[in-house]
Parts: sequence; structure tokens; C-alpha cells
Amino acid sequence: MRPGGAGSVDADPHRVVAALGIVQILAWGSSYYLLAILAAPISRDTGWPYAWVIGGVSVGLLVAGLVSVRVGRTIEAQGGRPVLAAAAMLLALGLALLASARTLPVYFLSWSVIGAGMGAGLYDAAFATLGRLYGLAARRAITTLTLWGGFASTVCWPLSAWLVGELGWRGACLAYSGTHLVVTLPLVLVGIPAEPPAQRASAAGQAPGVSMPTGRRLLVGLLAVILTAAAAIAAICSVHLIAMLEAGGLSLAAAVALGALIGPAQVGARVVELATGGRHHPIWTMAVAAVLIASGLALLSAGIRTTALALIAYGAGNGLWSIARGALPLTLFGSAGYAALVGRLALPSLLAQALAPTIGALMIARLDASATIASLAILALGNLAAVGLLWWLSAAWTPRMDAQGD
Repeated sequence: MRPGGAGSVDADPHRVVAALGIVQILAWGSSYYLLAILAAPISRDTGWPYAWVIGGVSVGLLVAGLVSVRVGRTIEAQGGRPVLAAAAMLLALGLALLASARTLPVYFLSWSVIGAGMGAGLYDAAFATLGRLYGLAARRAITTLTLWGGFASTVCWPLSAWLVGELGWRGACLAYSGTHLVVTLPLVLVGIPAEPPAQRASAAGQAPGVSMPTGRRLLVGLLAVILTAAAAIAAICSVHLIAMLEAGGLSLAAAVALGALIGPAQVGARVVELATGGRHHPIWTMAVAAVLIASGLALLSAGIRTTALALIAYGAGNGLWSIARGALPLTLFGSAGYAALVGRLALPSLLAQALAPTIGALMIARLDASATIASLAILALGNLAAVGLLWWLSAAWTPRMDAQGD
């Protein structure tokens, strides 16, 4: 058992995080990031409208949100290995079904299966698994895992492009399907330790119940609002950023070059967080992330002269945010029931990610790009204020809850 919380088994965190890191790269690359490369070939080959093809990811995210609560509870009761193994098989099945899709209903059905795999296999499930294994000591493992995950698009976009060129989009889907069976699934089964039955029974009894104190319930609700707003901002920017930069007067080449600053900024911020060793409370991490995101969007709305600085700040904020959303609930509420709580918090965030790109497209059409960026900046500033409120409330209520043994 590891120090720092209700860790379940003595598992080497370096081995576990390395296995989970490869799993995350392949899972993100073959689901959330898949259509960045495959959407155009799919649309050309099938004749389906491009917007409908892109809608597959929204279907997947909706399903991921719907299964997230059950996923969290299952990890809380049984540990992460069976859930992550099921995710690998669901992704393999969904991608194989996608490769065979000849009609839009089958296409969306395949994304429903992929979405179930996303809900059971992406960051939220991985964070919950680390929380079950290492308890309060999981923060460093969570930070390291986000470094691995940050390379998903870097690795899988070129890989997807090469697969499409060599095998076509259907062959690319089949290749990813096979990869989950021969790489991801064995990594989960070998790299993630199983938890003994006695520990599983104990963990099941630790899941949050209906008698949650009022203070804690308000903290959970406020945190859910904060995470959902951030997810909506990130989803809109990830889909529409290049188009908004072009509408602001940049050429496509310049917009893409500047947009490429976000990735290194994300990884750089995570490296800085890892180098600090987690010596500060994760509310600091979330607060700094919120400041950077709000500042980046505010600078972006100010004009193209500050675009590079704006995107670096925004990317760094996003990089820190992914760490904070995994580490903060663990520190605020403890390791007991952490996996189940992560699943509950993931539900509104994933639904927001599914719906936000469409809402963003409507905003751009009705308001124009500059007004949309300004609206996102205002939302980010509101979220920053909400993080400040969470900080104040957690400082006021957490000692009382600890004193009551909650």
C-alpha cells in the first residue's frame, strides 16, 4: 500500500503510469482526435455531409457522459483494471463497426460504441484508477499521466494520416481496432494491478452516499459548474479556433502556425507543475489555470498583435487545468469515493463538450468570430470568479467537515 491515502495495492507507479500513458495516447488518438484526419476522407468516400460526419464525435461524447457515473462507481467498487480492459474492447469493437459503416445510422451506432469506450477509458477513468491505487499520493501520477496524454495528437495525427494514405480510412479504423486488442488491452491487463476482493468490497462501501453534508454537496456542485464551463470553452476553441483566427484577419497558414503554440504550452505548463513536486495545494493549480485561460482569451479578443502570447497563455492554462480537475477533487474530498465522484463530475463536462461545438458554430454565425471570442473571455472570467469562490468555501468548510469525520 502506498502512503498518503487509501491505496489498494503496492504497485510501482512508474510502471502503472507508463502503461496508462500509452493506453491514453492510443485511446485519445483513435477516438476524440480521430476525425481531425479521417472526417474529410469519410465525407468524400461516402458522400455524407461533413457536418454529419463530425457529429460522430458529439454522439460519442454524449454516450461517454451518460456512462460516466456508472464507470466511476464500477471503478470505485472493482478497481480500474476491468473497466479499462472493457474500454479497450469497446473501442476495438466500435472502430471495427465504423470501418464497416455504409449508412449513417450504422456510422452513429459505431460512435455510440466508441463513446462508451471513451467514457470508460479516457482521462476520467484513468484518474479514478490512479486514485483507487494510490489514494492521496496519486497527484504526481496524475500529473505525469497528463504529460503522456499531451502527446496523443502529436503521435496519432501523423499516424492516422499515414494509415489513411496506405490503407484508406476504413483500413485505418481497422488498424486502430487491432491495436487496441494487441497493444492497449494487454497493457491494461499486465500493467494495471488487480485489486483483491476484500479491498473491492471495502471500496464499494466508501462510495459517497445520499447523506452527503450540505457543505460538501455545495462544493461538489460548484466544482461541477466550474469544470463544465471550462469543458465548454475548450470544446469550442478546439473546433473553431482556426476559423476564428482566420476571421480576425490571419491567413490559414498563420492561423495554423499560431495554433500550434498551444500544444507545447500545454506540455510546458505540465512539466513545470511536475517539477514543483505537488508542494502546493491543487486549488492553486486550478486558480493559475483559470487566470491563464481567461487572460489568453481576453488577449485574443484584443486583436492579432497579441495572438501568440494569448495562445501560449491559453495553452498553458489548459495544460494545468487537466491536472487540477483530477487532483483537486482528490485533495478536497479524500480518496474514499474518489472514483465515483470523478464519474459524477464527468457527466456534465462531457455533455458540454458534446454540445458546445454546435453552440459555438451558432454563435459565430449570429454574432461573428470576434464577439464569440469576447463571449468566451467573459465566460472564462466568470469561471475564474467561481474558482475564487470555491477556494474561499473550501477553506471555510473543509475544516468543519474534517472535524465531523466526513
